[in-house]
Amino acid sequence: MSNERIFNFSAGPSVLPLTVLEQAAAEMTNYRGSGMSVMEMSHRSKVYLDIFEETKSDLKRIMKIPDTHEILFTPGGATLQFSQVPLNLIGKTGKADYAVTGNFSELAMKEAKKYGEINISCTSGDKNHTYIPAQNDLKLTPGASYFHYCSNNTIYGTEWKYVPEVGEVPLVCDMSSNILSMPIDVSKFGLIYAGVQKNMAPAGAAVVIIDKNLVGNEHPLTPKLMSYKVMVDGDSMHNTPPCYTIYMLGLVLKWLDAQGGTEGMEKIKAAKAKILYDALDESKMFIGCAEKDARSDMNVTFKTADEELDNKFVKEATKAGFENLKGHRIVGGMRASIYNAMPTEGVQALAEFMRNFERNN
Repeated sequence: MSNERIFNFSAGPSVLPLTVLEQAAAEMTNYRGSGMSVMEMSHRSKVYLDIFEETKSDLKRIMKIPDTHEILFTPGGATLQFSQVPLNLIGKTGKADYAVTGNFSELAMKEAKKYGEINISCTSGDKNHTYIPAQNDLKLTPGASYFHYCSNNTIYGTEWKYVPEVGEVPLVCDMSSNILSMPIDVSKFGLIYAGVQKNMAPAGAAVVIIDKNLVGNEHPLTPKLMSYKVMVDGDSMHNTPPCYTIYMLGLVLKWLDAQGGTEGMEKIKAAKAKILYDALDESKMFIGCAEKDARSDMNVTFKTADEELDNKFVKEATKAGFENLKGHRIVGGMRASIYNAMPTEGVQALAEFMRNFERNN
């Protein structure tokens, strides 16, 4: 680690690959001989459309997105999708199923209740969201317009280790915090959405991957920019898209390619998560918050038995160059977010710091 760069364990906006930042810096004032920054370009210009098309095509290739699905770059992050999904999809039957396994899936469910009849298919709230319900715990509503779940829970540190089986009902997934960390079969999903500021790019957009068959059923009162049909018809350019965020996503995708794509990333992230979970399992001081079979590979949540000791750990960790380890205010304790761009050396250094802290305290 250079003197200028700390190890940033923020849950989002989160760490970006250093080589990506350096390339963006080198191209900041003059993008590849164009004489201007990407920030200044017309989104209709050939030079920007080349960036846009290449980013879209790289994402399609890396995620193996079938031709049945369309890629959209939407403003508003994942939170806007909490409204956009029901506005566009619930009209089919007026009802939908939601799995509530953390803070963001609960917020999505509450937002959806404004637009139709919502059935809570399962919840892990009885144990403070420390586990993921099993397939046979899912209560499925006959005739639901869609089933919604959040595949990784950043606040509680749990992750779905399976894709729910919901029959013919379209599967909708908030994949904000573990997208691009492993291969997925996109054809199983009616819609995937992800706020980009965790594993993909700087904040300012969401990526939506939608089955074209689901487009065009929006509620009549849906604002124009929240209609998936309007976004699909205009190729995400009905108005000016989040241009610079899309450019940065393109650079991150090139970096991801160099790591071996999602297959390579899956191996790297599993190894990184093992380093921290091994440190927790060996420890007599630190306690992992999530149940073992539901532990997230992206957000490692832990604590000690004493809140004052937690605070001391966070304070000393910050001094030692480990930033943003304080747990979310809802749960307290500590959280290390180890998204794709967090280097393995950062995770190793944190595990070593934890062992030293335990010895000294």
